[in-house]
Amino acid sequence: MQLQQAFISTAKKYSKKIAIYDQATEKDITFDKMLIASFILAKKFSAYRGQYIGIMVPTSAGCMLSIIGSLMSGKIPVMINYSTGAAKNCIYAQEKCSFKTIITSKKLLEKLNIEFVDGMVFLEDIMASLTTGDKLKAALRSKLPTDMLQKSVQHGDEDETSVILFTSGSEKDPKAVQLTHKNLFHNIHAITEVFEFSHEDIFLGNLPLFHVFGLTTNFWIPLFVGSAVVAHANPLEYKNIIDSIKKYKITIMIGTPSFFFGYLKRSHPGDFSSVRIACAGADKLTDQLREGYKKQHGIELLEGYGTTETSPVISVNTKEANKPGSIGKPMPGVQVKILDRETDEELPRGKEGKIIVKGDLVMKGYYGDIEETTLRIHNGWYDTGDMGVMDEDGFLWHRGRLRRFVKIGGEMVSLVKVEDVLNKLLPDDVICCVVDVPNPTKGADIVAALTTAEVDFKKIQKQMAKDLPSIAIPKDYHVIEDIPMMGTGKVNFREVEHICREYLDNGKKHKS
Repeated sequence: MQLQQAFISTAKKYSKKIAIYDQATEKDITFDKMLIASFILAKKFSAYRGQYIGIMVPTSAGCMLSIIGSLMSGKIPVMINYSTGAAKNCIYAQEKCSFKTIITSKKLLEKLNIEFVDGMVFLEDIMASLTTGDKLKAALRSKLPTDMLQKSVQHGDEDETSVILFTSGSEKDPKAVQLTHKNLFHNIHAITEVFEFSHEDIFLGNLPLFHVFGLTTNFWIPLFVGSAVVAHANPLEYKNIIDSIKKYKITIMIGTPSFFFGYLKRSHPGDFSSVRIACAGADKLTDQLREGYKKQHGIELLEGYGTTETSPVISVNTKEANKPGSIGKPMPGVQVKILDRETDEELPRGKEGKIIVKGDLVMKGYYGDIEETTLRIHNGWYDTGDMGVMDEDGFLWHRGRLRRFVKIGGEMVSLVKVEDVLNKLLPDDVICCVVDVPNPTKGADIVAALTTAEVDFKKIQKQMAKDLPSIAIPKDYHVIEDIPMMGTGKVNFREVEHICREYLDNGKKHKS
């Protein structure tokens, strides 16, 4: 079975139940209406040439139906990031995967001032072109038995590609990740088992679907179990999202730490009383944020870990098995090893090394990049590029990206650890990140980027000396009021480093 067939099964089972509370259109859409709309779009999409079809639509019914319609028509959706450099991302995706058609929205282009790219097709135009006959045929077709409908749409092997997603590009140029139906099914089944999701749950759909975190947890999982999704196109509309949590009595909140931080700052005790699971991923969860949710809302903010290449979830904490600060135990069906960074020898528990992963969650490979694929996957084991430790109880602890370790004076320094120490010394409303800049003598210097200058940095440096060696203490700091972020909520380290290097080159300093 493939994903589109699983959707048909769910849609038939829960036909009259609301599937999407779409905040973009202010419409409540039932599963049977979704089924009809997906048949209509599948027919329209089948007219476009090529195996791949781009989708650049915010989190909404339109985006979800476009994905399902693509798969039903036998096409593979290529999800495009619209949050930064949208036109450039469109062209990059078209050239990388050799396709032309991109399904998008006039509203999106107008709102974000995105320039038109040849090949764009607007959902508004597709909907306006529909005839009464189109709608009637799809409605009548939706009444057929489940097995007949599953056979009538594109179907095939679970090992076939179900989507192409691009890595964030926070450290280097994006890679095109091919995830199969089997890959996504693994995460759908495993996460649902771990958290015991059911059709009675109501999910907050706040994450962009061009990122695997959102695609799996805000879209496929609720559609698979028959849950409702409250879809928000913009995760930064904090007040609207808090209002939705209260109005719809949302039970499942999944997001990035930066989004959770925004919701916490604008919420009041009682706002999240309906929430039974709140889980953060895609970036490091700070102690302050975790404690903030516990104090203000009585909610244990759980932390998980994953990558685009693993569909995404590798490990997660649960209410029953939670070690704050860790990234949880490996998911069912997931094998994790820790290897020595230099020798690739497997390390015992308690020793820090590279995290490698094996299981049905591991991607098919990078599209058009055999060399990079073979570098990252060996005998089914995927090299995450992350450093970590497995403790005696089987919990995984993340130590940062291997690329976020820097050699200074012959010693390896974790920039993530420096950030953790710095975060604890800064006021709660100050965001920070740490990068390295060239030093002709030592190889590199560590500098901090802060969102304000209203701190006593010399005092903070002295306090950091209690937990860090002198080479790991930031030698300077720069004020960047709006620290560049990816659309997924991650810090754009490449851009922060670029800004800090510019400050250095221009002799600008921001010292206390």
